[in-house]
Amino acid sequence: MLGWYQARLAARPLLTQAVTTSILFGIGDIAAQQLVDRKGIEKHDLARTGRMALYGGVVFGPAAATWFQILSRKVAFKSANTTMLARVACDQGLFAPAFIGVFLGSMAVLEGSSPSEKLSRSYWEALSTNWMIWPFVQMVNFKLVPLQHRLLFVNIISIGWNCYLSYLNSDASETKVLGEKDGVVVVPE
Repeated sequence: MLGWYQARLAARPLLTQAVTTSILFGIGDIAAQQLVDRKGIEKHDLARTGRMALYGGVVFGPAAATWFQILSRKVAFKSANTTMLARVACDQGLFAPAFIGVFLGSMAVLEGSSPSEKLSRSYWEALSTNWMIWPFVQMVNFKLVPLQHRLLFVNIISIGWNCYLSYLNSDASETKVLGEKDGVVVVPE
C-alpha cells in the first residue's frame, strides 16, 4: 500500500495529497457521527460527510501541501531545532488561526448558515483546542517526517481532529440558541 501511495505521490503529488486528505476528512466525519454522535448507519448524514470530504480535498489538502513546501523553503536556520520551532510557530501563529476560520466559514456557507455566527460561536474553542494538540504534533512532523509525507502524517493524526471539528461544527450548527425571558429559559422554534 505504501509503495502504491509513493508511486502516486511521485507522479501527481498535489492530486494525491488532495485525494488522500479528502478521504481522511470523510473518515473523520464518519467517526464523529458514528462513534461520538452515535447516529447509526440509518441516520448517518451523508451530506455532512460529503462537505467534510469536499473541504479536505478542495481546500485543506492543497493549502496544507503548499504551506509545508513554503515552510520548508522559507523557514530554515542553521540549527535543526531552531528551524523546527520556527516552523511550528509559523504554523500555529499563521496557518492554524486562518484555516480554522476558513473551515468554519466554509462549512457555514455549504450548510446555508451564517459564517459570522458560526465563527463567533466556535472559533475560539476550536483554536484554543488546536493549540493544546497541534504544536506537539507539528514538532514531531517538522523534526522527523520527510517533506513529501508531512501532509499524510497530519492527515492520519487529523482523523481524530477532524472528528472533533466535525462534531464542533455540527454542534454549533444544530444547537438551538437558548434565551431567557422573565427568568424562564426559552428554546426558539
